[in-house]
Amino acid sequence: MAIRLGCIADDFTGATDLANNLVRAGMRVVQLIDVPAPDTETPQDADAVVIALKSRTVPAAEAVEVSLRALEWLRSAGAEQIYFKYCSTFDSTPAGNIGPVTEALMDALGTDFTVATPAFPDNGRTVFKGHLFVGDVLLAESGMRHHPLTPMTDSNLVSVLGAQTGRPVGLIDHKAVAAGPEAIEARIATLRKDGIGAAVVDAVSNDDLVRLGAAVAGLPLVTAGSGLAIGLPANWGIEPSPEAAQLPAASGHSAVVAGSVSAATNGQVRAFLDTGRPGFSVDPMRIAAGEDVAAEALAFADAHLSSEGPVLIYSTESPDAVRDVQGRLGAAEAGELVERTLARVAQGLVERGVRRLVVAGGETSGAVVQALGLTGLRIGPQIDPGVPWCAAPLAGGDTLHITLKSGNFGGPDFFTTSFDLLGNGESQ
Repeated sequence: MAIRLGCIADDFTGATDLANNLVRAGMRVVQLIDVPAPDTETPQDADAVVIALKSRTVPAAEAVEVSLRALEWLRSAGAEQIYFKYCSTFDSTPAGNIGPVTEALMDALGTDFTVATPAFPDNGRTVFKGHLFVGDVLLAESGMRHHPLTPMTDSNLVSVLGAQTGRPVGLIDHKAVAAGPEAIEARIATLRKDGIGAAVVDAVSNDDLVRLGAAVAGLPLVTAGSGLAIGLPANWGIEPSPEAAQLPAASGHSAVVAGSVSAATNGQVRAFLDTGRPGFSVDPMRIAAGEDVAAEALAFADAHLSSEGPVLIYSTESPDAVRDVQGRLGAAEAGELVERTLARVAQGLVERGVRRLVVAGGETSGAVVQALGLTGLRIGPQIDPGVPWCAAPLAGGDTLHITLKSGNFGGPDFFTTSFDLLGNGESQ
């Protein structure tokens, strides 16, 4: 069967974040890891397919190329609308990659207009007068201003996106959004007439996103964080249903692999360790010195997996510590060292019988999923806003339950409470 919505996500945690919101709104969703081969069959029981890329921080030309390949596969699968998903904190630089990918998708689809909104009110991301807020502070005043790869120092998304694209960027403000779908459509018509190619859209509540979803039903392309997903399934007459989130029963050991350096993940690591549960810290300087830190981490796991609850393997530091390591190793090299090590650790954990795995951090999630050879995920129940459990088949018939958590998402006790949702082997 042809799919209704085809989604392209610029990182792996963002893909599950988007898929989670679609499932909550009633769609059956399959997430594919990277662009499938051209002859890959379309999932037969999915209303939406999300292709998870690792394109957020690669060179812009590379991000465009892989995104266009994803678009080609989704169109061949019959997707009626395309959704380009990026982070709710609009992670990017003046060189991209949000603007260049958006323009390339627009050109390929032959459309002269699209919308852009990273708003996700359930996770404290709102847009007002074109400015992005993270909780109660502007983006440029949040922890994102210290991001090691995409520091966000401008909260005005019209100017941020405008710096990345040759198309004029406009605004659909809160007054039009609050007035409903017809008012939004009228504003879109005016912007198109004026030659605007993309419009940042205000949204401070889920109701705003639902109204926007209805208004963009006819657009070939929408670009957004995951929040807009709650407003799209109704365009195909799909309503929320618990059946959309069903997964197989869970079993096996539990573990957490955390590579994000975000403030939220730092807090989750501290909260986990404060409970007295076992944790092993991965030091990038020791990795750079040639020490086999992955083997040490797995030996640590061997001592704890059989007798205790979840074990944590983490590489999480304060912004000052991260800058110090990057200054000595280089930002890219430091990140790659940690990603490769944590991916190897995740492989070893699964070999040791871990079947419930939490992974924190977008780049870390991408490395882990690729190392485990996962090609697709069935999206299940939500743990926290933007973070669902997923199920992936393993060789030999086992099922791995895995969650790919954006570094900024989840409450302080996420690393302990996430496993409670899976229960004691009962189907969700």
